[in-house]
Amino acid sequence: MTNVQNSRVASHGAAPSMAEKAAQIDRLCEQARILPVITIEREADILPLADALAAGGLRTLEITLRSELGLTAIRMLREQRPELCVGAGTVLDEQMLADAEAAGAQFIVTPGCTAELLQAGVQSPLPVLPGICSASEIMLGYALGYRRFKLFPAEVCGGVAALKALGGPFAGVRFCPTGGVNPGNVQSYMALSNVMCVGGTWMMDSSWIRQGDWQRIAACSAETLRLLA
Repeated sequence: MTNVQNSRVASHGAAPSMAEKAAQIDRLCEQARILPVITIEREADILPLADALAAGGLRTLEITLRSELGLTAIRMLREQRPELCVGAGTVLDEQMLADAEAAGAQFIVTPGCTAELLQAGVQSPLPVLPGICSASEIMLGYALGYRRFKLFPAEVCGGVAALKALGGPFAGVRFCPTGGVNPGNVQSYMALSNVMCVGGTWMMDSSWIRQGDWQRIAACSAETLRLLA
């Protein structure tokens, strides 16, 4: 193990099994159904945006580490909105994984996978949803015990048709498609037996966030969930 992995094991003890982590992801996705993928640009937006999404029924949030405020947002939400489930997205390497764990993230999402990051996820106390866009990448994770993945970018990778095709050789694998999912196709994705939830940003347009139009974000979140009712 690397020094970062050794430090995490010392801090958290033995990690749950991969089967236990898959079960955690299943529970998380069953509750969420739609996972808002959030990039924070202003600290003042963190709490009102989370509150607006929660008011619309979206209480499981993926805070990306694409901005400098990602870890700040995770810490703030874990401290001040403990009723929400908050994960870290756009985790690119082992150090970012360790930083997200330290910030209090409850789950991890990556846009892709490397052998090092997949192995770090095995050692992590948190459930990790690795990003994949090919059968070969699924097999890399499968060999380490992963059975839950994010298909990204979903529409570019073949969307619904790709997921149907992957369901044949990977019967026990389930996915969270993200990237190009929108109100026009979300029902088609969620109708697939190997899709456990979807990720997206359409319910929180960047202009609505800049304008502080929290009511509109809450209404769009609620309407999106109604599409799946």
